[in-house]
Amino acid sequence: MKMAKTFVSGILGGACISFGGIAYLSLDEKVLGALFFTVGLFTICTFGLNLFTGKICYVFEQDRGYALQIPVIWLGNLAGTWLVAQMVKFSRLSTLAEKAVSMCQVKLEDGYFSLFLLGILCNIFIYIAVEGFKNNPHELGKYLSLFFGVMVFILCGFEHCVADMFYFSVAGVWSGQAFLRLLIISAGNAVGGVIFPLVRKWLRA
Repeated sequence: MKMAKTFVSGILGGACISFGGIAYLSLDEKVLGALFFTVGLFTICTFGLNLFTGKICYVFEQDRGYALQIPVIWLGNLAGTWLVAQMVKFSRLSTLAEKAVSMCQVKLEDGYFSLFLLGILCNIFIYIAVEGFKNNPHELGKYLSLFFGVMVFILCGFEHCVADMFYFSVAGVWSGQAFLRLLIISAGNAVGGVIFPLVRKWLRA
């Protein structure tokens, strides 16, 4: 039952990131798009939903059971993004697919190592956002951490595997290559997510 709840929470987390993706695709102004994409992580953190890129940051601080939930969360995120993407494709918002295709083309033509590195850089900022929201002593600081962390990684063009799940799904470009690239980005996100926590732990030792 616990794993089922973990999976369902992951579906909702994936859906929230998809909502941010819809906002981003709907806006031509890049900075505004990055700003409103933040609704995804804002909702996830506020309601305590599961997101792979956020949860992976704390995998070395938790027990084995927590680590076993990580792939379940990833699959839940994938299911959630796919479901929302289908809703978009069968509505008048289907025109957003054209924008998603051009975005995905860049990802599909990029090198594996480049995607891995961009995944690392992305999740460094996800950790900054999530950790800031959890532990910043100032109320305003909590939300600034979220908004700046997310906006910066989007404006820099870093790779977020759950956002890419949505973009691949709404663009309809799934293939063996797309899935392989998603796994590489996910691995980069995992590495980026644990770098700061491990270094902070070492510095405090």
